[in-house]
Amino acid sequence: MIVYKDFLLEFKMKDSWVTMMAFVVMVIFLFAFALGADWRRLDAIFPGIIWMAYLFAGILGVGRTYGHELPEEALTGLMLAPGERTWIIAAKMFVAFCFMFGMELVASPLFFILLNQSWSGQWVPYLVTLALGAWGFVGVGTLLSALSANVRGGEALLPVLMAPLAVPVIITAVEATKAILASPHQNPWGWLEGLLAYDVIFSALPLLLYEYLWEV
Repeated sequence: MIVYKDFLLEFKMKDSWVTMMAFVVMVIFLFAFALGADWRRLDAIFPGIIWMAYLFAGILGVGRTYGHELPEEALTGLMLAPGERTWIIAAKMFVAFCFMFGMELVASPLFFILLNQSWSGQWVPYLVTLALGAWGFVGVGTLLSALSANVRGGEALLPVLMAPLAVPVIITAVEATKAILASPHQNPWGWLEGLLAYDVIFSALPLLLYEYLWEV
């Protein structure tokens, strides 16, 4: 029911996914105008541009994870509802992942087209990188969003808390993307294994700490 409710609200209000897409498009045009016709400089930093945009767009999106529950104490109602509380954060993580992964799938072609980058990579590892990177952001972001939901100025605090913890995601995802897009192709699976380990840790932590977060 929580998943259905969140998807329905997003379909009606379009405040999370549209915000992420708008930010990503802004980043694309910013770098396109900044670099001008010198596309050779872009090759080395292109994977970093992609994941920098995804990081900050993900922060904007994950920051809205509990935004619809804060008015009229709807979040308290969810916590008092019968059932296992961990299903609440599991549902929130799944919805946030769907929004972020969907944003990545739509934005990726725009990066290549508008920044004049030819595709020479491997589709399956690239999609795996997008999925694991999105889940890494969602895992840590949902935990911190729950932590800052009832804190004054929590929306401003979230990026400060999330950015350092997301550094391993950025490093491994950028290196994996660089290996995928390299010519000749390099092996990205070592980096993806590290990213998967991070995802497992930050998938378990929210589920283990969720009860404690709401008690305090």
